[in-house]
Amino acid sequence: MKKKIEEQIFLGLMKLVTASIILVFILILWVIIKKGWHALSWQIISEVPQGGFYFGKGGGILNAIVGSLYLALGSTFLAVLIGLPVALGMNIHFLRNKRWVSVLRFLLDALWGVPSIVFGAFGFALMTYFHLRASLLAGIITVTLFIVPIFIRALDEVIRTIPSGLLEASYSLGATKTRTAYSVFFRQALPGFITAILLAFGRGIGDAASVLFTAGYTDRIPHSLQDPTATLPLAIFFQLSSSIPEVKERAYAAALILTGIILIISIVSRLSTKKYKRNIL
Repeated sequence: MKKKIEEQIFLGLMKLVTASIILVFILILWVIIKKGWHALSWQIISEVPQGGFYFGKGGGILNAIVGSLYLALGSTFLAVLIGLPVALGMNIHFLRNKRWVSVLRFLLDALWGVPSIVFGAFGFALMTYFHLRASLLAGIITVTLFIVPIFIRALDEVIRTIPSGLLEASYSLGATKTRTAYSVFFRQALPGFITAILLAFGRGIGDAASVLFTAGYTDRIPHSLQDPTATLPLAIFFQLSSSIPEVKERAYAAALILTGIILIISIVSRLSTKKYKRNIL
């Protein structure tokens, strides 16, 4: 009887939390669609800002869309290059050094919880030390530092769910640790790997604080890593700070575009996860 009551309580809590999450998601969509739909047009997607754009004149936010994609793709690529070997090494190469792995997990969790503005300040300090100016490259480096802990811990948790029997079976067949890591564990963790990429990409494209001091801002599309770049979060911030109603509506339209990009990537990720899930044991 007591267990049944506990199950009913936790089932009720789960339904309540699920309903709350759905409600919050619907409210967010409703607000940005209601306030930004009228300003959403092909012009705002396909054109860069013209003179006086932030005072209500013509143009669009193509520079911010392209800049955000450049920055998120570049930082996610670097995060995968750094994070994938670390996550595999923690669970295969350093499996016997549990104390060091625990320390590393604690540090990664601590970094995960650090506010993004702190990473922005750290990136700015690095720029000053190396005499760099605000640019796409500085933004990519800063966002990479911000999302690497997220990517590693997300992938680490996925790899830890893989049965240890696979590791022993691979060794018994004569495979090396590196081959076991990439041919066995990585294949098994592929659906979770895609989810980890999505998580890192979403944080990278949606964060404003970490690029506030490092990526700069421009009305142009960057042609090299040394050029400053605009991003959608900063475009939303600058337009929402305006007192002109038309410019504020454009801010919500930019938020709608950013949300749309995230939703499209989420759907593609889910479909990819479903496809590759068939290939794992």
